[in-house]
Amino acid sequence: MENQAKSGVFKYQHSWSITQTLENLVTALKDGWDISISTSGSSGKPKEILIPASAMIFSARNSNNYVGAKPGDRWSLLLSPEHAAGLNVLVRSIELGTTPVTVNETADFTAIVPTQLFRALNGDIKLLKHLQGCKAILVGGAAADEALLELANDNGLNCVTTYGMTETSGGCVYNGEPLPQVEIRINETIEIKGPMLARVELKDGFFVTQDAGRFENGKLIVLGRIDDVINSGGKKVSLSKVESALGEDFAAFESKNSEWGSALNIATTSRMSDEEIQLVLSVKFGVKALRIHRVPEIPRTALLKVDRLALDKLIS
Repeated sequence: MENQAKSGVFKYQHSWSITQTLENLVTALKDGWDISISTSGSSGKPKEILIPASAMIFSARNSNNYVGAKPGDRWSLLLSPEHAAGLNVLVRSIELGTTPVTVNETADFTAIVPTQLFRALNGDIKLLKHLQGCKAILVGGAAADEALLELANDNGLNCVTTYGMTETSGGCVYNGEPLPQVEIRINETIEIKGPMLARVELKDGFFVTQDAGRFENGKLIVLGRIDDVINSGGKKVSLSKVESALGEDFAAFESKNSEWGSALNIATTSRMSDEEIQLVLSVKFGVKALRIHRVPEIPRTALLKVDRLALDKLIS
């Protein structure tokens, strides 16, 4: 079953200024228009997701309540409004009666992806100082490595890990716990229910994700996308977790192998030696890469995820 769409549709345009975007978004939310967001993840053809205005507002209020945001508090916009994560910052700001600021200004709250957190902790001093001034930092879009989060904490950053997707109006699970009115169940994959769902196909009221997961001590542990996990020589390995462990200079991908079935391959711009890379893979995941490719760059999407289609062209 799929929800019925409203007549009006809001879609962000790159030519709009932030002021224009906010004005148009306020009108769309007030009039109950759907919010259109194109998404393709790291592979596949782009698809349009329609999110009811009420779902975006619900998601924004849930986020603001979780971090303790009050009217007058400011969010910084460090992600593009063409994606749910960036657009959510605008809706949260509208709810607080403020305008989002840039990395050059002081903010109370912000939202970033793990790659930005990595960069802040590895030389981007401006971004680090900006994050240190925030009361809370939402980190989502991909799994953040525990070592990275520990380093962030050591540097005075209050990171809140989030799990969600465009179909759930962005993050709906914070630090492993579903936000109010969000229901999570696990069958073959994680399934999600709540007022923040987009107009997507539902099963008994739940949106069925492509993510594997489990509950541990009452908290949701996301194991990764089922199409992101390869079985190499009997060992199941998540490509995204490998990338998270190695850092932003790396990309992991699969190739078929007559001996192992599926083989792990690594592409990198790093100066780390093959032996050092293999040691990390062996210690953390119990596997070794079939081949390590040295590439001029790691192609990424607008949300800084590895663009696997572009990577495949680069390698081949």
